[in-house]
Amino acid sequence: MASRATLVLAMGLGALLWGATPAFATSPTVEAAREAEPQGSGYRNVAETTEMLQDVGGGLKVSMRVVTLVPNRGYTPIQVTVHNSGGQPRPVRLSINAQGRLIERSLELAPRERTVTWLMMPADLQSGTLTMSSPGLDTASRGFYLDGARGARVMVLGDVKAFEAATGLVYSPENVEPLVATRFVEPRTAPRELAAYAGYDAVLVTVPADQVPDDVWAVLETYAVSGGKLVLDQPPANPRLRLPLLQDDKAELSPYGFGFVRQFRECRKQEPGCGFSLWEDTQRSQSVVTPAGPPPRWERHDLLNDGRLPLLSSARAPVGRFLLLIFLFTLAVGPGGWMLARSKGPLAVLIAVPSLAVLTSLGLVAWSVLVDGFNVHAARYSLTLLDRERSRAVTVGINAWYANLAEDGMRMPGSSVLLSARDPEEPPRFLDWTNGLAVKNSFLPSRSYREWGELAVVPSRARLAVHRAGGGVRVQNALGAPLKGGTVKLDGRFWALPELADGAEGAATPLDAAPEDLLGMEHEPLSRFADGVMPLSRALEDGAFVARLGGRGFTPTAALDVELEAALHVVRGQAEEARR
Repeated sequence: MASRATLVLAMGLGALLWGATPAFATSPTVEAAREAEPQGSGYRNVAETTEMLQDVGGGLKVSMRVVTLVPNRGYTPIQVTVHNSGGQPRPVRLSINAQGRLIERSLELAPRERTVTWLMMPADLQSGTLTMSSPGLDTASRGFYLDGARGARVMVLGDVKAFEAATGLVYSPENVEPLVATRFVEPRTAPRELAAYAGYDAVLVTVPADQVPDDVWAVLETYAVSGGKLVLDQPPANPRLRLPLLQDDKAELSPYGFGFVRQFRECRKQEPGCGFSLWEDTQRSQSVVTPAGPPPRWERHDLLNDGRLPLLSSARAPVGRFLLLIFLFTLAVGPGGWMLARSKGPLAVLIAVPSLAVLTSLGLVAWSVLVDGFNVHAARYSLTLLDRERSRAVTVGINAWYANLAEDGMRMPGSSVLLSARDPEEPPRFLDWTNGLAVKNSFLPSRSYREWGELAVVPSRARLAVHRAGGGVRVQNALGAPLKGGTVKLDGRFWALPELADGAEGAATPLDAAPEDLLGMEHEPLSRFADGVMPLSRALEDGAFVARLGGRGFTPTAALDVELEAALHVVRGQAEEARR
């Protein structure tokens, strides 16, 4: 029996070692097989189908495009076509209900009008129900699901045939990881809002410039200058007519504001081709601004995700003061209660301890009211490029908010985008896209810290005027906010900008060399901007300036009435030289 048991044990150990061997050592044959496995190549086409909603009569027909590729961030544009074949004008309300959140747009259709419109759905949603309603007609609805592919996601203005000819990519089999996932959009009906493009890793235009409407080109240029990667398969003969900030209109890849513009030129003659260049563009910084959200469940010891700290001091509990208050309360209830019982008796303790607890609670409430108050507290940081020739400000901003009472809503124009953290808690429940974006209900929940990112291209006459006086330089602040400092370069020399109120004038101080840090922004807000700092931190050319401003900044949320706790807005542009 012993010998049989020994034999069984030896066989078991041998089998265990045989099975474990591949975990510790890999044969050359296995390594060769692994190297032969298919790597990322080709593209994956997220095919969309047109689905009709049920006929509601009255000559009104509605259809939508599904299954749509969800971007990595921002908003997913949902295409809806409405056709009024009747002889009367029709008001139409389109809405998407998804996980208790409502996204809607209202339209007014003329007789026999057919229109294509878009509803921007937050990218953290994967499904919903589209509903169409019109006075006097039944309500029509249809559920849908979206596609959330892994990796790079590209919106293509054009068709599949033109995309394959431009990039040299072929459709990727199911067992091969694609370089990019694509969504194809008809250029003439493409979205006219910046929010429809901002979430995608790149936007590729495969058709000639004259096949893209002017208002769509304007949005694409806004997308590029505010941090997007715009790729042109067939660049126009004079690219600066469409993209006025291009420095070299023949360059393959050019920085453009906060983003990049690529023109397929030399890559057509090189290996591995333009498709690989497109993929490289998607691997650049995924977003020029990344608001910090709540940490995942397994990291609840952190205040925010990735170990970040809130930008608002009022959003952090005053732990030291509360511990002192608790310590004093413990002394009063413990030793103080014992002394009171000895001198006054147990009845006094029964009265004093609850009374002391009530007073402590009232003290905490009074602290909240007197210190936090009922105002919205905010910290605002932004990076701005001034385009003086076109009288506009291109801004990337991060805003931190805290409110004792909920702030229900705010409004954004179509040339701006409001970006939430990746996995927001209590996201806004009502988004209206009728005229830009109107956020209603839960923009700022009560007693909650929130960060919102912003991309905005808005009209602006802000400028910095300089003039030479007696061998020195004087500066006039016409930037619309208090000037906290900065640097300007004139005739090869660097000058330090003085602190000036808005509209004031002062003398600049000569510098031996350019400062090492042009931005002067602290680590926490700077960490939210990723590569957004690069356009402002590059070396100054002659006549250029970088200024640090206070105030509320250039983004649309600056209109909200807040108690500003911290603010820094870094602005770069060309100084306006005044002659006197």
